Order: sequence, then C-alpha cells, then structure tokens
Amino acid sequence: MTAAQDTRRTQWAAGSAVALALLFAGVATVAAARGDAADGKQPQAASAAVRAPATDSADAGFARDMAVHHQQAVEMSFIVRDRTQDEEIRRFAYDIANTQANQRGMLLGWLDLWELPKVAVAGQEPMAWMAAHDEHGGRSGGDGHDMAGMDGMAGMGDMTAGSGSGFTAHDGALMPGMATRTELDRLRKADGKQAEILYLQLMTDHHKGGVAMARGCAELCTVGAERRLAQGMVEAQQSELDAMAQMLAARGAEPR
Repeated sequence: MTAAQDTRRTQWAAGSAVALALLFAGVATVAAARGDAADGKQPQAASAAVRAPATDSADAGFARDMAVHHQQAVEMSFIVRDRTQDEEIRRFAYDIANTQANQRGMLLGWLDLWELPKVAVAGQEPMAWMAAHDEHGGRSGGDGHDMAGMDGMAGMGDMTAGSGSGFTAHDGALMPGMATRTELDRLRKADGKQAEILYLQLMTDHHKGGVAMARGCAELCTVGAERRLAQGMVEAQQSELDAMAQMLAARGAEPR
C-alpha cells in the first residue's frame, strides 16, 4: 500500500467514525427528547406517557436558562485562553468551553424537537421555572438535595431576592452566578496571573449558580433524559469546583 493510499484510508476511517458518532448522537437526542426509554419505561409506553413539555415548564425553562448560563461560561473560557500562557488554565478553560458548548447544543436541540421557543416569552423572567419548587412545598429531588439548601442560590454577587424566581438581574447578570458586564470587562483587560485568578473566581461563582439550577431541574423536570443531564452537570461541576479551589490556592488566592 502506498503512502497516499494509506492516507486516504485513514481519512476515510476518521470521516466514517465522525459520521457514525453524529448519527448515533442524533438518534439518542431524538429518543431522549421524546422520553423514549425514560425512567425504565418501554419505548412505546414512554412515548405515550411523556409529551413535549409546555413552554412554561421546568423542562423548557431549564433548557433555555442553562443554555444562556453555559454560553457565558464558554465566553469567559475563551477570554482567559487569550489572556494567559499558563497551560493548566488554558487546558481547564478549553475543557469547560468544550463541555458546556456541547451541553448547550443538546439543550437547544431539545427545544427545537419540542417545537418551543429558545428565548423566554415576553413577560417571563429568567429562573421563573424555579418558583415551582416553592409552590410545591420544597420537595426534595432524586439526588437527595433539598432546594432550600442549594449551594449558590443565595449571596450570588449583587443578585437579590425579588421576583418569583428569587433574583433580579444586575448589570447583565441574569441568573445565579453569572458574571456582570463590568466583571467581564475586567477579565478582558487582565493579563497573566491576574486574569487566571479572576477567571477562576468568576467561574467558581458561575459553577455554584449552575449547580443550583441543575439540582432544580433534577427535581422539577419531567423528561428523564434532561434530569439525568442535569444530575451529570451537578456532579461534574462539583468536581471542577474542587479543582478550581486548588488552582486558586496555588496562586495565593481563594474564591470570593
């Protein structure tokens, strides 16, 4: 076999692998969004029992809000990648950007399959879906977390108790843990160690807010696949919170 033939064969194999991966991912996403095989049900029974969520449901609200929340994490990660040469931070930021961009695609894809808007309807505030918890008397979710004890739901920067969601937007920060426009500007202007510390502090707050939101979906969402994704977010971001605390300590800093 010539070198050219070997190269073509390698390219064909790689292309086939990508195509198969996309095919399987598409099938899995469609099945998950329809609720097929969710919670141990047979596919036909699940399809009949689980319908597309309503636009004001926890499922749709979480998908919309977490897509926005994730987008900012991706933005911050790309900013710090260009503001430092530290390989540890650059790799960590890339992992967050890659993971959250993929999850954001899943959430928006579900909204498409449910034929629901990707943005909140007029008059519907971010995090309004979380108010369903209060209306149901503080139920505890399958992961054993009581909503009242969620880390990150209180004391998140300048967000204060207000509307039914429990938060009011401030300087572009729409949800728990989100950085403000002022903080993003500071990150864009920072360099080196200063940028690394600020990124880790902002992302720590961001993850705490994200974990609280994901726990809310794990309790309130009705689509099994979405609840499982939310629980996976909780576990992964808790692990990343530990890693960020260690990286901050190594730089003589700590979470805010």
